[in-house]
Amino acid sequence: QFSTTLAALLLPLASHAATDSGPDSADSAGAIVAEVRVDGSRQNDFKAERAASPKYTEKLVDTAQTLSVIKKELIEQQGALTLTEALRNTPGVGAFFLGENGSTSTGDAIYMRGFDAAGSIFVDGVRDVGTVSRDTFNIEQVDVLKGPAGTDNGRSSPTGSINLVSKQPLASDAYSGSASVGSGQQRRATADLNHVLDSASALRVNLLDQDSGNPARDRVRNRRWAVAPSLAFGLGSPTRVTLNLLHVRQDNIPDGGVLTIGLPGYSSPDPARPFLSSAAPVDPRNFYGSTLDHDHVRADMLTARIEHDFAGGARLVNTTRYGKTSQDYLLTAYTASSANLPKDIVKAGADPLSWVMARTNLNFKDQQNEILTNQSTLSWDAVTGAIRHTLVGGLELSNEKQSNYTWAATTGSALPVVNIYHPNPDAPVKLSYARNGASGDGSTSTLSLYLFDTAKLGERWILNGGVRVDHYNTRYHGITLQTAVAAPAPQPLPVGTPIPVALGASDNLLNGKLSLLYKPSTDSSIYGLIASSKAPPGGNTFTLSSAANSSANPNYDPQSTTTYEIGSKWDLLKQKLSLSAAAYRTEVRNEIEVDPTDTSKYYQNGKKRVQGIELGVTGELLRNWLISAGYTRMATKVEAGKIVTAAGENALSYTPKQAFTLWTAYTLPRGLQLGGGARYAGKLLRGTDGAIGTPAYTNAYWVLDAMLAYPVSKQLDLRLNLYNLADQQYVAAINKSGYRYTPGAPRSASLSANFHF
Repeated sequence: QFSTTLAALLLPLASHAATDSGPDSADSAGAIVAEVRVDGSRQNDFKAERAASPKYTEKLVDTAQTLSVIKKELIEQQGALTLTEALRNTPGVGAFFLGENGSTSTGDAIYMRGFDAAGSIFVDGVRDVGTVSRDTFNIEQVDVLKGPAGTDNGRSSPTGSINLVSKQPLASDAYSGSASVGSGQQRRATADLNHVLDSASALRVNLLDQDSGNPARDRVRNRRWAVAPSLAFGLGSPTRVTLNLLHVRQDNIPDGGVLTIGLPGYSSPDPARPFLSSAAPVDPRNFYGSTLDHDHVRADMLTARIEHDFAGGARLVNTTRYGKTSQDYLLTAYTASSANLPKDIVKAGADPLSWVMARTNLNFKDQQNEILTNQSTLSWDAVTGAIRHTLVGGLELSNEKQSNYTWAATTGSALPVVNIYHPNPDAPVKLSYARNGASGDGSTSTLSLYLFDTAKLGERWILNGGVRVDHYNTRYHGITLQTAVAAPAPQPLPVGTPIPVALGASDNLLNGKLSLLYKPSTDSSIYGLIASSKAPPGGNTFTLSSAANSSANPNYDPQSTTTYEIGSKWDLLKQKLSLSAAAYRTEVRNEIEVDPTDTSKYYQNGKKRVQGIELGVTGELLRNWLISAGYTRMATKVEAGKIVTAAGENALSYTPKQAFTLWTAYTLPRGLQLGGGARYAGKLLRGTDGAIGTPAYTNAYWVLDAMLAYPVSKQLDLRLNLYNLADQQYVAAINKSGYRYTPGAPRSASLSANFHF
C-alpha cells in the first residue's frame, strides 16, 4: 500500500488564499488544515484474488479446490490470441488430440487430466457450445476449475471446466488498442473503448480484425473479425443492468495435419514394403489439403445481466442469454494407410520425390448450435449461533439445440492424388459435393436447482457443502441412410434409403461436494474435498444412439465421477504471491465395455482413474518481478476394461505424465520489461484402433519463449514476442490412427504496438 500526506502542500496554499481574500478571511489564515491520506494498492498483474462466479464466495486462498485464474495481463504479455494458447498457463491442459481417424477436431479441442473438456467451456458462467476457436480479445480472465464441476455447472467433463470472463463497462473513460505483425504473415488489430455516458452508465466496445497465416504451416490461415459492445446502467447503485453482444465471423483455411512418416515410432503400414520404415520425414510445413478447404464460422451471443444488492446484504444476479453458432467446414483429409499408397508408385527403387498418396477422406461439418438460458443466483449471509453462513442458491433453465447435416462427394467425384514430399496446394480439384440426406437434430432442456453453504466456525475453520439437481430431457431426431449388408444376409432396403431415427432420454442428475478447510493463518489454508460429477448419454453432442457400444445409448446410466483432493494454499509477501499444492484422485465409472467372451454384449463396468499432484505459484516475487508457474504429475490407469492406448500401456491417451509451465517478467527502472517462459509436455500415448505402423506415442518436448516490452510514452508501448527460441521440432497433437499430426510452431516472432488514452 502507499500513503501520501498532503498537509505540507495544502497549508501554504491555505495561507496564500487567506491573504488574497481580504480582511474577512483573517480568522481562517491560521486555521489548521487536517491531514489528508490517499490509500490504495498496486494491481498485481498475475495474481487474482477471486474467481468470477458468484458461486465462489471466498478468496482463492480459501477455496477448497484447484482453481486457477489466468488474467488478461498475463495473456497479453505472452501474445496469446486464442483460448488454447491462454490455457498453456495451466499445466497439463491442451489440444493434444487431433481427431478420430480420418476426421479432424475443430476449435478448442481441450484435454484436461485425461478427458475431453471441449464440452465444458463456459462464457460468464453459461455453457458455450460449438466446436469453434475462441479469441481472447474480449476476455478479462479465464477461470480453470480442475476436478468434478457437476455441482457448479451440471453435466460436465469428469475433470473440470473452463469459464471465460468477458470484459464489462467501467466507471471511467479508457481507450486502448493494439496492432501486431509477425511471422506467418500475422496481421492483427484490436481496440478496447470504454466511455462513460453519465454518472451511472457506460458503454464499452471491443473490436478485432485479424488476417494471419501460421508460421508452422503452408496455406493454413486464420481470418476473423469480431465486435463486442456492452452497455451498463446503474453503475455504483444497488441495481445494475448490463447488456452484452458478441458477434464473430471467421473465414479460415483449416489444418489437416502432416504425415507421421519418418517420425519416431513409425514403421511401414505394409509388411511387403519394409523400406517405408526408413523413409525420411516430410517437411512439417506441408499442406495436404486442397483449394476447396474452408472453415466458415458465425457466432452471435446476446446476454442481459441484472444485479441487485438488497439492504440486508443479500445479492441477486439474473442472467439471460441467447447464443447461436453456425459452422460450414470442409477439410481434404487423408489416411496414409497401405491401401492409399499406390503399390505401383510407392515401391522399392522409386524416387521418394515421386511418391503420391490417395486422399479418400472429405471431412465435412455443417452444424448449428443454439442455447437459450436464464440463470438466477441469490447470495446472502446468515448467523446461527457461533457459525457464520454464506449461502448461495440458484435456479437455471436452459434449452440447447444442435443440428448436423451430412455432406458427401457426389457420384463419380474423387480427389486427385497428392505428392507426399512436395504437395501442391494450388493443384486444380474438380470435385462436386452436396448434402446426402442424412442429418441429426438434438436438443436438451434442463431445469437445475442448487444450494451452497459456506459455514465459518470461528476464524480457523471453513466448512463448505453444495448440492445440485439437474432434470434433463434430451430428444434426438435423425435420418440415416441404408448401407449395404454383407452376403449372405438379405439386403433389407435399397442402399441410400432414408431411415428415420427418434430417441429420447430423461432423468435426474444429483451431484454434490463437501470440503473442510483449516486456516493456520489469515493468508493460508489446508483443505480436503470430495466432489462428484455426472455426464448423461448424449450430454455434450445432443446425439443419442441405439448402438450397444455407444455411450450415447439412452438405456445406459450417466457416466459418474468422484474426486478426492487434499491441498494447501498460501498467500505470501503481503498477499502478493500465491502458492498452491494439491494431491487428488479422480475415479470415473460406468464406462462402456464389451463382454470379452461375447462381443455382441456390452456392459457399464468400465472404470478409469487419474491421480496426481499439482503445484502452482502466481504473483509478485519482488517489486516489479512477476511469475506464473505450475507443475503437474499424473498417473492414469484403466482399472476395469480394455486398454485404450495403441502402445498397450495401461494409461489414458493424450495425457502427459508430467507437464510444466512458467512465465516470468521483470520491469527495469525506466520501464523496460523483460520476460520469458518455458513449457514442458511429457510423452503422449495415442488411442488404439486398426492402424498399422503409425507412431503409438509422441515424444516429450520443451519450448522456450521470450518477451521484450518498452513504454515509448504514456500513450504507446511496444512489445516483441519471440517464440520457440531453440526452434524445437515437436508434435503438438496427433490423431487417433496416428497417420497425421499437428507440428508445433517453429521459431517465430510478433511485434505489437499498444496504445492507451
